[in-house]
Amino acid sequence: MAWLSLVANRRLRSLLIVGGATFLLASTVLLGLYLGLETNHRLQAIKTSWVQFSEEADRKGAWISEIRGLMGYGGIIHNFKNYVLRKDEAYLDRLEDQLVPFHSAMRAYRESLPPGEERDALATIEETIRRYEAKIPIARQADRENWPVTETDRLVKVDDTAAIAALARLEAIWTAKRTDATRDIVTAVAEGERLITIGFMFLSALGVVALVLIGLLFALLRELQATVLRLTEELSERRRAEQAERKLSRAIEQSPATIIITDTDGRIEYVNAKFETLTEYSRAEVIGETPRMLRSGNTADETYRRLRVQLLSGKEWRGIFRNRKKSGEHYWVETTILPLKDDDGQIINFISTGEDITEKRRAREQIARVQKMEAVGLLAGGIAHDFNNILTSILGNLHLARLDAPEDGSLDEELEHAELAAKRAQSLVKQLLTFARRQPATPTRLRLGEAIEEDVRLLRASIPVNVGFDVRIADPDITVMVDPSHLHQVMMNLCRNAAEAIGTAKGTIAITAETSGRPDPDPGDHEADTAVLVDSLPADCDRWVRLSVADDGPGMPDDVASRVFEPFYSTKPVGKGTGLGLSMVATLAREMGSRVTLRTRPGEGAVFSLYLPQCEALAMAESRNAALPGGRERLLLIDDEVDVVSTYRRILIRLGYQVEAYTEPRVAMAAFAAVPGRFDAVVTDMVMPEMSGEEVVEEVLRLRPDCPVLIASAYHPETPGEAAGRHVAFLEKPADPAVFARTLRALLDEAQGPGDASDPAAPRLRRNRP
Repeated sequence: MAWLSLVANRRLRSLLIVGGATFLLASTVLLGLYLGLETNHRLQAIKTSWVQFSEEADRKGAWISEIRGLMGYGGIIHNFKNYVLRKDEAYLDRLEDQLVPFHSAMRAYRESLPPGEERDALATIEETIRRYEAKIPIARQADRENWPVTETDRLVKVDDTAAIAALARLEAIWTAKRTDATRDIVTAVAEGERLITIGFMFLSALGVVALVLIGLLFALLRELQATVLRLTEELSERRRAEQAERKLSRAIEQSPATIIITDTDGRIEYVNAKFETLTEYSRAEVIGETPRMLRSGNTADETYRRLRVQLLSGKEWRGIFRNRKKSGEHYWVETTILPLKDDDGQIINFISTGEDITEKRRAREQIARVQKMEAVGLLAGGIAHDFNNILTSILGNLHLARLDAPEDGSLDEELEHAELAAKRAQSLVKQLLTFARRQPATPTRLRLGEAIEEDVRLLRASIPVNVGFDVRIADPDITVMVDPSHLHQVMMNLCRNAAEAIGTAKGTIAITAETSGRPDPDPGDHEADTAVLVDSLPADCDRWVRLSVADDGPGMPDDVASRVFEPFYSTKPVGKGTGLGLSMVATLAREMGSRVTLRTRPGEGAVFSLYLPQCEALAMAESRNAALPGGRERLLLIDDEVDVVSTYRRILIRLGYQVEAYTEPRVAMAAFAAVPGRFDAVVTDMVMPEMSGEEVVEEVLRLRPDCPVLIASAYHPETPGEAAGRHVAFLEKPADPAVFARTLRALLDEAQGPGDASDPAAPRLRRNRP
């Protein structure tokens, strides 16, 4: 109770001290305010009077003085009268010079907007001077004609009494205003002196009040000292807490991870800056919403249900989501969600942190794809040799069998189907070899219609039956300068891509070829990053052919069409495509010196156009019934595959050649070294276990530099023979027997020279007739 009474008494004293100090302070402030306002009022009065005295009076006094000087002795009136009496031009000149400052002073006086009495006086003066101005021509005429002075004086006489009286009035008005201004200033100064005296008295009183206030404040200070100490401690604690809170807030806001805080119902209460940047949603858009807006549909509802059950049980949850941004773009985020509890252990919020792993995931996927492609390349490089040897044997024997089979019979048709299947396998190997090695394009003259027909025959066996072909070639003799293998792969990819776009619906792949002007795409087309290598083409390739592959599928939106030529870009589900098909088309088009474009719209299908350099038309190719060139030369045949050696040997013997075949290259080279001149040419494989084809070529050219060499391999060599310009030719496996025969015959004829051509009586490989 004593403590309560002490507190009450201390509070009462504090209130009395504060009340007394407030009263004294308020009285002092009000008195000071009154004196300040009054002093300011008097100072304003002094200022106004001084302005009137110093500015207006001085200016008007200057004008009046100038007007009086211009009107008085030696002024305008005096000079005018002297000129009339004495006829001296000097007076008239001074008069005219004085008119300018006179009118200027009058104009300035009028523009100062003087009162009515002053305006009337100015008008009287100015009117009198203007009458004098009007008499100047009469005075000049009197001077020229020498009129009598009395006559002239009568004609030019002006009554200036009113003007002089008006000038006197102006001076009287100006003098009166100066007197009034001086009186106002004196009065205001006297009032100011009185206020200053009161001010000194006020300052004295203020000193007394200040002493009283100091005493009161000293008494109050002791009462507040304890409170201040306690508040200081509390303030220090609060400041430390605020600093820790600010650090935590900055850490959360600047965190590289997304942070979301929701209530127990999943309503968002806070998101940090990283969340806004990543999801493209602003805080205003997500506060009060739920994270459902981020769902992409790739996560099952059951997963979200188990997540919520786990959180409500007080356990944290970890996982990876594929979410959707505001723009619709997807991203991957590694997420940790945990419950926040209060002091009683009750869950009050959920906090979610997420790390954007989109780029990491894409990088891993791309690395996996690249590794997969490298594996495919290694696999292709490993099996290409053996597989092409098998296809060489198959195609060679099929060709020989078709030559012996009756034409237009069932056996010929069955052999043709077998040959098409073998060529499909050959096409697959070529595509695999694209990943195993990259070779520059080797442009040759190619009849486009025949190439497209062959590609369509191969495609019909692999394209679904619901997809048909509509091939339209403007001219069957259209010839282009391209690499046949590259063109074949481009057509395979474009047609298969069109078939996949059509899907299970009934549709048509339209293939058209027509001559074109400059290879410029139409406006609105999407173009791959290719370059038209016009300078590297033959002189007669001055025109272009537009080869188009169109489908009536669903088409593509612009955002997809603009990226279809990018490597690894695919809209197919994971595991359904590599995203390399159209990228390969763009690459092969670039190597062929061509340009590829895409025109598409949703619901209108897609049209891929390839611009190919056109050249002079080829002569009609020989038909299957035409004889293949042969000869009687002795050939050395080397290949480590028994089936390939056997097939090539039978074809060459049937063409009339004398053949020595070996499966061991070192044994074959020993036979060649024994008598190098015994053989007219050497046919060798490139990849062999004991001795490579390059080593065979080097050894043959060392022993006999003029010996022709034909290399048959799935790999394009760069042999010393080629580098030295020798008679060395390359034939890609598996080679068509007709191509094999013509290549060998051309190589032999080139080595023998014009006068050593093959014997006309040499056998020619012909098709048997039934």
